[in-house]
Amino acid sequence: MLKEDQASPLGGGLRGRIQQNNSSFSKMDLLRFFTAGNVDDGKSTLIGRLLYDSQSISTDIIETLTRQSKTTGEYADIDLALLTDGLRAEREQGITIDVAYKYFSTDKRKFIIADTPGHAQYTRNMFTGASTAQLAIILVDARNGITDQTKRHSIISATLGIPKVLVCINKMDLVEYSEERFNEIAAAYRDFAELIGLKSVDFIPTSALVGDNVVHSSERFGWYKGLPLLQYLESVEVEEAESSDEARFQVQLVIRPQTDELHDYRGYAGSVLSGTFQLGDEVTVLPSGQQSKIARIEYNLSDVDEASKNQPVVLHLEDDLDVSRGDSIVLSSALPLSEKEINATVCWMDNQPFQAGQKLLLQQNSFRTKASIRVITSKIDIHNFQELESDGELKLNELAKVQIRTAEAVSYDAFKKQAKTGAFILINENTNQTVAAGVI
Repeated sequence: MLKEDQASPLGGGLRGRIQQNNSSFSKMDLLRFFTAGNVDDGKSTLIGRLLYDSQSISTDIIETLTRQSKTTGEYADIDLALLTDGLRAEREQGITIDVAYKYFSTDKRKFIIADTPGHAQYTRNMFTGASTAQLAIILVDARNGITDQTKRHSIISATLGIPKVLVCINKMDLVEYSEERFNEIAAAYRDFAELIGLKSVDFIPTSALVGDNVVHSSERFGWYKGLPLLQYLESVEVEEAESSDEARFQVQLVIRPQTDELHDYRGYAGSVLSGTFQLGDEVTVLPSGQQSKIARIEYNLSDVDEASKNQPVVLHLEDDLDVSRGDSIVLSSALPLSEKEINATVCWMDNQPFQAGQKLLLQQNSFRTKASIRVITSKIDIHNFQELESDGELKLNELAKVQIRTAEAVSYDAFKKQAKTGAFILINENTNQTVAAGVI
């Protein structure tokens, strides 16, 4: 389970540190995607083939894997799945591995892969891995077609507003590279995607074990006129899930040196979540509702005239206000919603079921407040996306729509409008463990 101070894509805290933008390249150069599929659909082999054939693996790792591999045969001298199953020994010792992140790059793009477990009982892990993705790669075994797990992964993608979904119909070598079978599965998935509201779906036939259509096009797919997987990933254009450009900033640290040299210094450090702030902007501090103007903006130890999305900065206000960690600073002309009762969709992540009256903490980035789930409005059937009547219970991996009451007002935008302010986690106040992740 995630602890509250771990870096959670859905809102874990950073404990008083300024969040640095660790990306040295522009958003256009980076693609964040996650992979999901049934157990034995070939997901690990696909990622391994992608890394191996794109020459994204160092020589020493290849030599190590060659010694460890038991695979010898027609297609490879190493077991490609080992590239993502490198922590298999820890799994055998009973240690839960939530999401494995892999990083690689080509001349055209840099990539972050979130590899999520395939078992149905790890729905919570997939929810976490998908939370920051721009693209979902969902694997389908060409022999089995669309399964309940395929639907489950697709529904979570729809719930999280993933901008684009790519369905890799894998193990095509086991159905003799049949165009008819490929079209049959694609048609069935399109029908389901329309039902759950997925707007942009593409399809690629692959054979990860053989290497067909992963990095290079294959003559075995003479009927397929599209790009192989790597070229698709290098060229696909995806929009951010959030469309809002309204200025949002959340305080991660209040800086008060109180030295002789900086006796009156009061700065509010954090990252700009969206939009742009400029000197002189009229701003409102939430949840208090206090108003002021931006008097100074510091970036990289220098004063600047404006700050934009993802920049770690220190803001100074004209007035001496009571501003704390977790408070939001927004333009007074474009306020977010700020309420003590919110409606949200949550994925329950705790092994222990939800108990009525359970004391919780809601954490949204660095903002934290006491909370409780007042009502479980309905549950979401992960097989068909329909809402089911609530039985008042919430168990591991279940998705539900709930009403949450908080001690302090939560400043937010709808998740599909602004993911960074519309997502949160719920923490057990007694154990400090993350018990749920949600979107507003």
